Amino acid sequence: MKNVSGKIYFVSDIHLGAPALNNNLQREKLFVKWLDEIKKDASVIFLMGDIFDYWFEYKKVVPRGFTRTLGKIAEIVDSGIPVHFFTGNHDVWVFDYLPAELGVEVHRSEMRVSFSGKKFFLAHGDGLDPFDKGYNLLKKVFTNRFLQWVFARVHPNFAMSVAHRWSKNSRLGKGLGEHFKGDDKEGLFVFAKELLTKEDFDYVIFGHRHLLMDEPLGDKARYINLGDWITHYSYGVFDGEKFELKTYKGESL
Repeated sequence: MKNVSGKIYFVSDIHLGAPALNNNLQREKLFVKWLDEIKKDASVIFLMGDIFDYWFEYKKVVPRGFTRTLGKIAEIVDSGIPVHFFTGNHDVWVFDYLPAELGVEVHRSEMRVSFSGKKFFLAHGDGLDPFDKGYNLLKKVFTNRFLQWVFARVHPNFAMSVAHRWSKNSRLGKGLGEHFKGDDKEGLFVFAKELLTKEDFDYVIFGHRHLLMDEPLGDKARYINLGDWITHYSYGVFDGEKFELKTYKGESL
């Protein structure tokens, strides 16, 4: 059990560098501005997946771009504020660069943690939807060590072009149009309800779906989806007593 001396921040689905979007530089600058502001009162920061629209680390090479973001995260960690990075379905191929160079703690699966007497279940959310069997199979391919080794043999220029074409054909490229499907059809909500039959939590927090949601779940728990930085520019904050979803009112894009 941890008591917080400052605020705990949660954010997901920034999708930096998304080829389907034409305002990536502006969004990155806005995200870095937000990071610079929250470092003043943050005790912990959770980056909960799909921070990058595409990321693959070669042994001696990391993707071009994101200099402002990487530098700001390193600065925050160096100041003594822990930063937790969850891999999402778009940045599943984060390996050792971010922990070694920036000092973040990388999580490849869900995390259970308590702050100030409140229990949190944290995950990006990909792979947990019981209805999305196609993606669950695809995730096994993406996380296969041998296939990762094979992909690393591909020249970065070609690999990046393939990844960007894939992204343009994803739901991000086609326009999100996300909506809550209902209590019995929204996969992560169904997962959360089943989770609470086995374990006790105050907050179940996901990214992935790009929904901005704070809904009651059972007798005391709340289901949180953090939205994104494409349409919502949203984040969550826990001050030791209550959790709130907020939108960032920085410079307009």
